[in-house]
Amino acid sequence: MSIWHLVILLVVVVVVFGTGRLAKIGPDLGAAIRGFKKSMSGDEADVPATKPAAPEVLSADPPAADSTTQTQRDHTQSK
Repeated sequence: MSIWHLVILLVVVVVVFGTGRLAKIGPDLGAAIRGFKKSMSGDEADVPATKPAAPEVLSADPPAADSTTQTQRDHTQSK
């Protein structure tokens, strides 16, 4: 691979991503590498402990009245 291949590749990357996005990649990549190294070394002192989320409480609607029972009640009351 010659130097011209690298130059062309660099130009294509700048055109595709733009200079603004490329400027943000450096610090983000550095933070990712630091986080990876920290996790590999087992240093858990800096990681805040997260408490488990409260269990979700589900509520159900009361069962609907049976239509045949309701019809029978209506006939009984009207007599």
